[in-house]
Amino acid sequence: MIKQVEWSENQVTSQQLAEFENEGRSPQLQYPENQATPAPVEETEEEVELNEPANTNRSVVESVSAIPNQLYERLGLTMPRWLLWITTIVIGIILSGLLVSTLALWTPLWSNLDRTDEDSGTAAKDDVKIPLPGELWSKLSQYQLSRPMNILIMGIEPVRGTVDGSPESFAGKSDSMVLVRLNPGEKSVRVLSIPRDTMIAIPEKGEKGLTKVSDANAKGGPVLAARVVSRTLNNAPIDRYIRISTSGLRQLVDQLGGVEVFVPQSMEYKDSSSRLSINLVSGWQTLNGEQAEQFVRFREPGLGDLPRVQRQQALIAALLQRLNSPTVLPRLPQLTRLMRKYFDTNLKMEEMMALVNFGLNLDRDNFQMTVLPGTFSRFSKDPDSYWLNMTGQQSLLNDYVGVNVPGLKPDMRRVPNLKIAIQNASNQPQLTEKVIAYLKEKGFTNIYKVPDWPDTQRQTQIIVQKGNRQVGVDLQKVLGLGQIDVSAIGDLESDLTIRIGKDWK
Repeated sequence: MIKQVEWSENQVTSQQLAEFENEGRSPQLQYPENQATPAPVEETEEEVELNEPANTNRSVVESVSAIPNQLYERLGLTMPRWLLWITTIVIGIILSGLLVSTLALWTPLWSNLDRTDEDSGTAAKDDVKIPLPGELWSKLSQYQLSRPMNILIMGIEPVRGTVDGSPESFAGKSDSMVLVRLNPGEKSVRVLSIPRDTMIAIPEKGEKGLTKVSDANAKGGPVLAARVVSRTLNNAPIDRYIRISTSGLRQLVDQLGGVEVFVPQSMEYKDSSSRLSINLVSGWQTLNGEQAEQFVRFREPGLGDLPRVQRQQALIAALLQRLNSPTVLPRLPQLTRLMRKYFDTNLKMEEMMALVNFGLNLDRDNFQMTVLPGTFSRFSKDPDSYWLNMTGQQSLLNDYVGVNVPGLKPDMRRVPNLKIAIQNASNQPQLTEKVIAYLKEKGFTNIYKVPDWPDTQRQTQIIVQKGNRQVGVDLQKVLGLGQIDVSAIGDLESDLTIRIGKDWK
């Protein structure tokens, strides 16, 4: 039997998030006017007899059976007594079943699934044995997504003086933020990176003006963070959230045996106040958990948050590739326990299994990433502040968020009119001018070159910076070669980046 996972329960939609403002108000009991006062009941002889002390030798069965007998006599029923008994029993069974079903629906699915004696502190001898995560993961293929869903994922800055994994440890600012959309109909996953310096309005009492989206979690937790992201993206639905501590990222990477990424430049930084020390050399390397944290948190001065968003996307791609490794699949049950300690989420166990099953069967071309469109303001007091620019972004909002904005048009420019960056990764300097000349012959008008990529590549790469894979396909037809990569890892000013490989002749 295939179990399809619905996402209607606990959905963090924009309408439900609106209740956040009223959470702090105390409930008031209202009493109706002209409330009737119960009239005194006259005692009858029969009632006096019922109130007399019962015979202590009477059995429990006799005392319980008196209730339906009394109802039978008082209601003046004409049905046989045996039929009344059967009706009473059937109604009792139905009510009990409804009660059990209600409790099951409201009980978190993972509350006891992976609990151990060490986690709970004590071991009950007669405790009911509940299936372990390993037993559930063995039936992974049974769990499937039933409809599109959006998940807000936040990397939380460490909060000083808190214990890793405690509720207090997740109360800091969001150091990174991505909105992930999974669409089973298209069999696609799309990742929208939201720069932490994105300027937004926080609908909170006493809050005026704009602030950075990274402040939302610190001011109101995941509910407020989801609310402001939803409103910023035209009331986009947000079904679930995941908050990851820096400790969680380190533990995840270590559990996976490290991740292989390309470090484009040497990274050195030391901040005694935040106890953050970064020291990475350039080139391909397998990063452990601590190094992976350094890789995604390093920030170059004067370039805002976008280069760091690019490295975050590079790490996401590396993590997904690592998760698909045959050596990692047997570790999935252990990763569940890790998530319980270092991740804060409202995902249930069966939902996690559906997500993993969906990811394992995902085609590489259907995994796409981009960054929320915007610019840095020259007139802002903070030069790193990032201001949204959604002009011509209807296709992006529809594909990556699942919303349509009335009056917002898609980008209708043809590929020859797009802004295309040429980056040489072939270790053959003469190819740069050769590619530029070839594209100009084909009618391309907005071409420019950028510094060479330090990692030599055998295959030419077409990087779709703005998230629309179709323009990459159109450019591939013109070039006659190139591997399409839909992610924001190309030149920041480009619509498309051609990273020339050795296959260019």
